[in-house]
Amino acid sequence: MKLEIKNITKNFNNKTAVHNFSMEVQAGECVGLIGPNGAGKSTLIKIISDIIHPSSGAVFLNGKKITDMKKEIGYLPQYPNFFPWMTAFETLMFMGELSGMKKEALKKEIPLLLTKVGLKEDRNARVRTFSGGMKQRLGIAQALLHKPSLIVMDEPVSSLDPIGRREVINIIQAIKKDTTILLSTHILNDAEDICERFVIIKDGQKIEDTKKEALLNKHSRNSILMEITSASLSWLEIVKGLDYVKGAEAVGTTVKIEVDNILVNKNMLLASALENNVDILKFEVDNDTLEEIFLKLVV
Repeated sequence: MKLEIKNITKNFNNKTAVHNFSMEVQAGECVGLIGPNGAGKSTLIKIISDIIHPSSGAVFLNGKKITDMKKEIGYLPQYPNFFPWMTAFETLMFMGELSGMKKEALKKEIPLLLTKVGLKEDRNARVRTFSGGMKQRLGIAQALLHKPSLIVMDEPVSSLDPIGRREVINIIQAIKKDTTILLSTHILNDAEDICERFVIIKDGQKIEDTKKEALLNKHSRNSILMEITSASLSWLEIVKGLDYVKGAEAVGTTVKIEVDNILVNKNMLLASALENNVDILKFEVDNDTLEEIFLKLVV
């Protein structure tokens, strides 16, 4: 399975929601499309799912236009919309028959799916009695029903309370072992919990396409924070003379040291401290968090 998004642009009247956007998703990947509200995520997700058409560009799945491959895609909208009077089982039967699945196959598959998403005991409960998290889990079951090779999810957990959010994240983590997932979110922590790769979008344009470690390393400040005793502060003058140290300053007993290469130099710095009998109370790499990096990129 290979998803190819090639030079997608989508205009609405005088506004460009997505501009010349390209990316690829390989089989087995779980990719997070991340950006602030209004960045173009939902528009792009709907184009990939063939719900709306681009102004220019094209989407391909396994080398074929996405319009001809819709049966290979499972789609979960941000707010799944079900008939409230139907039960969970009836909902999946209805959705399955709409997609052309046979009744006998559905009767075997639906109980397995309801178990998979934690709704086995609620198969005969009306959807109107479901919490937001339960509706989202039913939405995941519906997206998986026809065994697609690609699952596309639009903000799958952003509207849920902490319990519902954790339930849905756990399910996504389980199903990503068996399928390819592309999900959008404006909450980086959600993507960090689920995805191995991040594609960051701002104003309809791709600004980053990277894995977590590469993103952290790229935006690393290459500095180390140390807390030492006041008796050890004289070591700072030795530190300033080390050829790999670009700068060092102390505020009280907290020392901030900027180095050339954090991965190599942190051990060298620690060795120097031990060699000079520095009393170390705290030693940590002073990197931005993913959230801080994200805010710098999109704000």
